[in-house]
Amino acid sequence: MPLTSNELTNLVASLTLEEKVRLLTGEDAWSAYALPSIGLRKLVVSDGPTGVRGAEWDERDPSLSLPSATCLASTWDRTALRTIGQLSAMEGRRKGIDVVLGPTINLHRSPRGGRHFEAYSEDPYLTGELAVAYIRGVQEQGVGACPKHYVANDSENDRFSMNSVVDEQTLRELYLAPFEAAVTQGEAWSIMSAYNRTNGTTMTENDLLRHPLKDEWGFSGVVVSDWTAVRSVEASANAAQDWAMPGPRSPWSEGLLEAVQAGRVPVAAIDDKVLRMLRLANRVGALQSQPQDVRTVADARARIRAIAAEGMVLVQNEGVLPLASRTKSIAVIGAHALEGRIMGGGSATVLPFAPVSPLNGLRAGAALGTTVQFAVGSHLSDDLEPFPIELLIAPNGSKGVELTFFAEDGSEVLSEIRAGSHFINMNPTIAGPTAWTRVRTRFTAAEAGVHRFGTATLGGAKIIVNGETRFEGAATFEGDPAAAFMNPPQSFVEQDMQPGESIDLEFHAASGMGIPGLSVVSTRIGYRAPRLSDAAELERAVALASTAEVAIVVVGTTEIVESEGYDRSDLRLPGDQDALVAAVAAVNKRTIVVVNAGSPVEMPWRGDVAAILLTWFPGEEMGNALADVIYGVIEPGGHLPTSWAVDLASAPVSNTDPAPGTLEVVYEEGLNIGYRAYTLAGREPAYWMGHGLGYTTWTRDSVDVVSQMHAGNPVTVHVGITNTGKRDGSTVVQVYLRRRESGVRRPAHWLAGFARVSAPAGASVTAEVTIEARRFQHWADGWQTEPGQFEVIVADNASLTDGTVRTIEIK
Repeated sequence: MPLTSNELTNLVASLTLEEKVRLLTGEDAWSAYALPSIGLRKLVVSDGPTGVRGAEWDERDPSLSLPSATCLASTWDRTALRTIGQLSAMEGRRKGIDVVLGPTINLHRSPRGGRHFEAYSEDPYLTGELAVAYIRGVQEQGVGACPKHYVANDSENDRFSMNSVVDEQTLRELYLAPFEAAVTQGEAWSIMSAYNRTNGTTMTENDLLRHPLKDEWGFSGVVVSDWTAVRSVEASANAAQDWAMPGPRSPWSEGLLEAVQAGRVPVAAIDDKVLRMLRLANRVGALQSQPQDVRTVADARARIRAIAAEGMVLVQNEGVLPLASRTKSIAVIGAHALEGRIMGGGSATVLPFAPVSPLNGLRAGAALGTTVQFAVGSHLSDDLEPFPIELLIAPNGSKGVELTFFAEDGSEVLSEIRAGSHFINMNPTIAGPTAWTRVRTRFTAAEAGVHRFGTATLGGAKIIVNGETRFEGAATFEGDPAAAFMNPPQSFVEQDMQPGESIDLEFHAASGMGIPGLSVVSTRIGYRAPRLSDAAELERAVALASTAEVAIVVVGTTEIVESEGYDRSDLRLPGDQDALVAAVAAVNKRTIVVVNAGSPVEMPWRGDVAAILLTWFPGEEMGNALADVIYGVIEPGGHLPTSWAVDLASAPVSNTDPAPGTLEVVYEEGLNIGYRAYTLAGREPAYWMGHGLGYTTWTRDSVDVVSQMHAGNPVTVHVGITNTGKRDGSTVVQVYLRRRESGVRRPAHWLAGFARVSAPAGASVTAEVTIEARRFQHWADGWQTEPGQFEVIVADNASLTDGTVRTIEIK
């Protein structure tokens, strides 16, 4: 049985000061120290929530790759988010994890944001509602959720030192609002404090950790730092920061005990932090041999597949979708079709089980007798790709490679046979003493031509082919450590080979990533198969498209474009993908473009194609979910959670670059980001938040709401709708508020409620959407309600075009 509050308090009192302080810094990269004297085992955390990687970054222990946040948010479906939370918890328990570090609930302030794909929406209410559903799904399984990054960490450039300058009303109504929902409604068991400064103070030292988080909202959980974000002793310990990660080295491990003994940090503050740590341990079953409630979710992959399809957004359709079974020839084109992007880069990365590519999914789902042919059409970059493991034999004869870790003196730390291409180790017993790594394997060519072999690492690198050193040099990297961690500079050699020819390959790489207090080894080997020229690939794709009944062009971003550690410089698709789409559309009027990106991209060809489907990063069931949508097994259920710009120049809010010197990012747009900013500026995005088409049609028959009410009460809006199409379907009923005349600063209109509704063909249903009292309020030294008339608008998207307006008087 879980311990009572009094029992937890007594446990705190039983500990020595040394034990208390020790508990507040991680033992290693992913866990807290155990305290056997009170029956406390290690608390273990893991990156999430688009999959739970676990404490080891190892292809031998894969993880379910779940749909990314933008895909999930496009469902506007609280039930779907709760299911993903349950799946995350299931994966966490399978891997011995107590707390999943997610969801990411920062806002889409700018389309350039590097972790845009990892956050839900541009709207604080939509973000908060989805976060609450996810948190509940995780925590009802006995695993903790950790909403992040608190607060105003809405971009990546210079995130360790940038200063987000935000006025109080904007901070409260936009950026704090999702965290408030996560705490007061979701009852999150932990919160992650961010790297950045907010209004001049770094977040691990910021008073926002105490007020409003702990005293006003009543947060009873643990504030864990983002990794290495604690950079001080007294300032952070006195500012309601509870847990400094990672360990074993941190400012707290080196100075907190002495600061408490000297009276610069009160013992009472330490006791509060320790009580919160024990409360978290109590909740997840880590105290006094409490049994873990290990549950499984039936048909996990089927659920991922269905939710991924529900999150795909059909933004344009000239009658070509869904493809009829009578379609007999399909040209599938694009590098993303061969191996789709199922996740973004950075800490959201997991090593998946068995990803289904778009091409394989479309081939498997095609009707009997349909021919599905493929052409690359365009190479996205010259970057190395993962090795095909089936072409590699380790020195001991096993499939794969031999990976060996060496200490500074040349002694061997560890040697193992691996079946991957990117090897990351954050285990201090291995990473700590490692000075360099060696990868050895024998490669056998499957095709004729020039093959490229290389490594990606910081520092020194060596490439040896058949015993001959072909490359030796050093690489440098300037910028965010997370970017170096996932995408270090690459070095390579080339070899002209014939099919069946074999060569011995050996890669040496210096270890360590230069992250203070964190032992990390990251070694990547890579390969590029022989390829045609770009011109020849384009010619082949166009010829294929010209003879097919339908052309499906799969385009998208890469892990270099969308990743933790930096923001995007532009919104263009990498490589020559725009030219590829234009060329295919010119020869096939039934061209469907599948956009495999986690964030908005420019689509200069959107007026020239028959359909556009956004898949986001949909997890490892990508290909099957895509086929379900393309062939009409499932309708695309998604509605945009964020507005898509026509291009970067037309985006009302785009800057993420801290000003030189001050490193300030001034949120001068205030309350107006996303659809609010477009409305204020009088501009049209390519597509508004809330937009999404399906395979059926709907009419709005009635909107009923009371005409007046007293402030502080919720309002229920009844919306009658009819499915006027020939197939079952679903839609999202969206309710916005607008104040025509107001004495306070407000956006032009704002989302106030929503409901996902399903109905059979020809059926009518009534959706009930509750508008909470908070949606009518504004922040002015507290939450205030301005009496007077509000417009309640039921619309298909945030443009409010064709919306139904009702007026309510608030007294």
